[in-house]
Amino acid sequence: MTMTDTQILEPDGRAISFAEEGSGPAVVLIPERGQEVGALGGLAHSVSMEDFRVIRVGAQSAGEVVDVMDHLGIDHAWVGGHASGGTIARTVSLEHHDRVNGVILLGVEETQTALAPGIPVLVIQGTVDDVTPPVNGERLRASAPDLVSVVGIEDAGHLFPSTHIGATSWAIEDYLDWD
Repeated sequence: MTMTDTQILEPDGRAISFAEEGSGPAVVLIPERGQEVGALGGLAHSVSMEDFRVIRVGAQSAGEVVDVMDHLGIDHAWVGGHASGGTIARTVSLEHHDRVNGVILLGVEETQTALAPGIPVLVIQGTVDDVTPPVNGERLRASAPDLVSVVGIEDAGHLFPSTHIGATSWAIEDYLDWD
């Protein structure tokens, strides 16, 4: 499958935008609050070119992510997001542990959301991000060094998933080791 057009799923009258492309193991990406599904389009395309099925979901909650996964017949996936989208991904891993292979955090929000036991976490962060500063990822790694890996994108600010697509995509592909 190589569809990239945004679609709308309307469970219980809620409109959830999503887009998917590629084929292979599933990776779900959630943009940060206030961003459209297209915000992670370049990254999704790059990752999908390495034999991944990438689904971008404009979700406001973990339940919305799972609704889209159900709609697309995805039993389990790596779930990640940029900033607040990553916080939603962490919640998906807590509430739907059996559906999540791992979590990808593109910048780490300062949050009280716990990590799901036994679920690996990849943190990718811009080294000069002043919105989700690198110290947040380092604190997360210090809290669970056996689960959390951190990759810094040199000289990258908060919008690194869009401005540093190649480096961000490579970090995901390398960590998942599916290429």
